[in-house]
Amino acid sequence: MADVSEVLMSVLSTIRVPKPGDRVHKDECALSFSSPESEGGLYVCMNSFLGFGSQYVERHHARAGQRAYLHITRTRKAKKEDDNNSGSGHPPKKKPTRLAIGIEGGFDVEQEHYEEDYKVVIFPERQEVTSEDLGAMPDVVKERVSLSMAGIIAADSVSHALQVQQWDGEVRQESRFAADLKQLDNGVKIPPSGWRCEVCGLQENLWMNLTDGKVLCGRRYFDGSGGNNHALLYFQETGYPLAVKLGTITPDGADVYSYDEDDMVLDSKLPEHLSHFGIDMMTMEKTERTMTELEIAVNQRVGEWEVIQESGTTLRPLFGPGLTGMKNLGNSCYLNSVMQVLFTVPDFVSKYVSNMDKIMDEAPSDPTQDFKIQVAKLGYGLSSGDYSKPAPDPGDENAAAEHKDYQIGIAPRMFKALVGRGHPEFSTNRQQDAQEFLLHFINMVERNCRSGPNPSEAFRFLVEEKIVCQQSRKAKYTQRVDYIIQLPVPMDQAINTDELQEAERRRENGDSTATPVRAQIPFAVCMAALSEPELLTDFWSSAVQTKTTATKTTRFASFPDHLVIQIKKFTFGLDWVPKKLDVSIDVPDTLDLSALRALGQQPGEELLPEVAPPPLMTPDVEVKAPVLDDSTVSQLCDMGFPLEACRKAVYYTGNTGIDSAMNWLMGHIDDPDFSAPLVLPGCSGGTTPTMESISEEHLATIVSMGFSREQATKALRATSNTLERAVDWIFSHLDDLESMEVSEGGRSAAESEAAREPPPGPCVRDGPGKYELFAFISHMGTSTMCGHYVCHIKKDQQWVIFNDQKVCASEKPPKDLGYLYFYRRVAE
Repeated sequence: MADVSEVLMSVLSTIRVPKPGDRVHKDECALSFSSPESEGGLYVCMNSFLGFGSQYVERHHARAGQRAYLHITRTRKAKKEDDNNSGSGHPPKKKPTRLAIGIEGGFDVEQEHYEEDYKVVIFPERQEVTSEDLGAMPDVVKERVSLSMAGIIAADSVSHALQVQQWDGEVRQESRFAADLKQLDNGVKIPPSGWRCEVCGLQENLWMNLTDGKVLCGRRYFDGSGGNNHALLYFQETGYPLAVKLGTITPDGADVYSYDEDDMVLDSKLPEHLSHFGIDMMTMEKTERTMTELEIAVNQRVGEWEVIQESGTTLRPLFGPGLTGMKNLGNSCYLNSVMQVLFTVPDFVSKYVSNMDKIMDEAPSDPTQDFKIQVAKLGYGLSSGDYSKPAPDPGDENAAAEHKDYQIGIAPRMFKALVGRGHPEFSTNRQQDAQEFLLHFINMVERNCRSGPNPSEAFRFLVEEKIVCQQSRKAKYTQRVDYIIQLPVPMDQAINTDELQEAERRRENGDSTATPVRAQIPFAVCMAALSEPELLTDFWSSAVQTKTTATKTTRFASFPDHLVIQIKKFTFGLDWVPKKLDVSIDVPDTLDLSALRALGQQPGEELLPEVAPPPLMTPDVEVKAPVLDDSTVSQLCDMGFPLEACRKAVYYTGNTGIDSAMNWLMGHIDDPDFSAPLVLPGCSGGTTPTMESISEEHLATIVSMGFSREQATKALRATSNTLERAVDWIFSHLDDLESMEVSEGGRSAAESEAAREPPPGPCVRDGPGKYELFAFISHMGTSTMCGHYVCHIKKDQQWVIFNDQKVCASEKPPKDLGYLYFYRRVAE
């Protein structure tokens, strides 16, 4: 052992003992889904505590220069017979009585039993050192190596911390404001739908203040999505502490946030506080089963659960490349379904799987925190077939029968932790909306593909909105980027209305034998509802210089390579209870949207003028600059828009308020001079105020994120030198920033900016509007916040169902019950 002892002595300075806060990756390879149970085991670097499978440890040694690794192998133990087994040999099944995991009354979390073996391996020689070998080595070597081994073995692995071991929702505390909350008698009554932020008009992520009923948007998330912080700003202005999130109110409670306590809280008087504003659903009688009992029992429902999962048929398990299952990490089926579909899209496979070796060669020192690495790791895991193998025999006859169709699959723990980091919803273990996650992931891809191919372009398309003023008959055209078509579900157009009414009558009469009837809605009716003109009742017309009515028509300005359609099944009843529409829609296998192609301005059609309101006149008839509403300008700036764009919006809409200014901004956001200074009639220059010098500290912070100094300067100038707003702004203007040229030596940033051409519009693909269906994601349950997701994907003309770790040939794909549908262009 003298040679090994000398080698260990030479690398002793690189061997660390884990300290509190160190991230120890001892259950999963940073670059693959290898684990201690995999062939070859897992090698944990004794310096960085990163884990590597046998196929990547040599690469890490060569790049990082580390030599000492703790090699962990894990072998499954045979299960012992349970003393409480019934006479039949099967353990008695305890029915869960609580919607929780790993606690009394909840769902059991079966702990696997393993035998583990540890040894130190020195690279590149691959010399092995066991604990027994250390006993014969010098004390200084024995002590350091033993402490490092013990520390790694005892440490909680990162994946273990992320894994669901015990879950009972969030434990929230009673707010100290709830008992004595003062509510204003201002006559405000809140309707069950149609809410908008009273400042910016946003229609999602809305919170109602429980003091005065003000409806405002929530916080802006780190990625620029979410709200515009108006509910928070309102608290800072008024001190009214509690708000309830609209859309989360059920007979069992709601999401209540205390701005003063800066946390989600309980409000024991919530029914009383809601009824003050006309929301009396909290006093409704519950059904004979609680919501929790309904969610637990929903697996036994005869209906969409059995149909969507094809439970009534014997499904043939499939294995091989592109047929890899994914473990459910506790309500992560929404993520599993979305990623399975995305990695059948050639753009994502080409970007992340085909370039796997190049991506791995460029891996940073900590690949667990690198977006490109973790997406490539997931894509390769799904595509390669390396993990598409039958799961090992669990060791008892009953479990073997239940799990015979399951795969080893992959557990996307690192990926889920990375893409959810900092997000208030996707960082939790609660069920989420698959459509919201799809858009969140696309947004992350956009941010991380500022150079090189961008696979999200496969879904990106332009929407043309045509607004016609009903008074002047003049039109305005605007374009915006989108990724998903949202199809409304007109329930009044069901083709089996008589059956539905009869079923409802029998249900009201207490007929327990009545068979549930599902509304049948033609797909053509949904498309017609999308394409029909929408009436705008509060439109400010620049032609008549006042508010009037208008119609808005939406069409495709481009057709993407891959089209995503969302069926808007989730809504609210008149009693405020969130509900899911139980509908069957005859979604076609092929789709021709050519008739919805935008035509642009028509011959003889007049456009609404970009006319400013009449200038203010003084007695000497001298033209003066108009007085702009500073509060409206400030509110628009707080949303992240450039100061000069906000000034122009207020000017060109004649100080008529935030709504019309927002409409102007959204209609001109792609203009080349969007952020240029406001030039008044009769003036030769802009009116931009002199700004203070840009903060070097703010510049350095943004440059450290991978942007150029010129790009950082532009963001800070556009947001009055405010770092937080500049970061939001920069991620919402990536297309503009990508077109900025780095200034050549000797030229100032201003000269470079003046010299370059106007930035191009968003990069979109276009082609025929003919498509074929290749995948769909289905949801089972009463709302997006509970239930289960699966996806069906067409592979080699065969429909395949991906239900977490089960991958099988589909016998009866329930195409009429889907939630998200994925089409690809058909080549003509």
